[in-house]
Amino acid sequence: MTTAEPIIFDGHNDVLSKIFNEGGVAKAASFLEGREGAIDLKKAEVGGFGGGFFAVYVPSKFDLEFSYQEMEKASYSLPLPEPIEWSEAVAVVASQVTILRELERLGGLTICRNVSDIRSAFKEGKIAAIFHIEGAEAIDPDLHMLEVLHSAGLRSIGPVWSRPTVFGEGVPFSFPSSPNIGSGLTELGIALVKRCNELNIMIDLSHLNEAGFWDVARHSNAPLVATHSNAHSITQHSRNLTDKQLRAIADSDGMVGLNFATAFLREDGKMLADVSLSQMLKHLDYLLEILGEDRVGFGSDYDGAVMPEKLTDLSGLPNLRLAMKQHGYDEKIIKKICHENWLRVLQKTWGC
Repeated sequence: MTTAEPIIFDGHNDVLSKIFNEGGVAKAASFLEGREGAIDLKKAEVGGFGGGFFAVYVPSKFDLEFSYQEMEKASYSLPLPEPIEWSEAVAVVASQVTILRELERLGGLTICRNVSDIRSAFKEGKIAAIFHIEGAEAIDPDLHMLEVLHSAGLRSIGPVWSRPTVFGEGVPFSFPSSPNIGSGLTELGIALVKRCNELNIMIDLSHLNEAGFWDVARHSNAPLVATHSNAHSITQHSRNLTDKQLRAIADSDGMVGLNFATAFLREDGKMLADVSLSQMLKHLDYLLEILGEDRVGFGSDYDGAVMPEKLTDLSGLPNLRLAMKQHGYDEKIIKKICHENWLRVLQKTWGC
């Protein structure tokens, strides 16, 4: 096993929203040529990145730099942003889906609709991309747009980002804090969950507050999945999962992707880059203890947050593999964490 193997399949990245902000579809070629962000084709080859969940995300109108500065303090509680109007969200989602399709046309990745597609992309040395939506603002109350997006390849959705929608309320960024903040899913949110089950669309729990988490657990018949979240017992951040939530995910035979965002790794909750790989392994050990070796993977949040110094972009992934090996994980477990567990839960959720 080299430091670029096994292939890493990742639970969350925000490269589509970054390219959207950098100029939209006209800047799609930068994914192949090299860009300043965390994810592009050249860095993927160096790091052994095989793909993952490519999030379509509608940005809120807030000062990201100010938010990060607040999250460097000893404690903080950022207010939920204002809701996004449906008409605004639809336009942004359409633009980012166009970027995803352009990346496929240019040969930068393959949009995958089933596990067989992902395995084929691995064999062909292509990046396997799952079309994921983070925050369902572009979905209308009648769920007609859900049908349209599913036909376009949507296979995973988070009902909320960390803001309110007609479907529910996201968890705010708060430290130290319980995730038990705010109300759960609305009746429309419950209908969304049930229709996603019928369409075999994975439901992502990562930005839901605790009430919303338990609403999904009650109404969904699919494995419970948090694509990019960590252990609240180690880092008491509102975005992390309590032991009770982790046990519910385990009981459903679901999955958690370890988030690389530093505020959710550091025990002081600060969004600062000086985080050791040993701290990441502490979270991994804890998740493995509760969830078992078949239900843990990675959910980096690349291009969406501050990363640890040794993992600033995809080219740093060999450092993580090496750290796992030196920590005592055997090749079988490393392979499961890197991609096999994601393929297992996707097969169980999608049925194909």
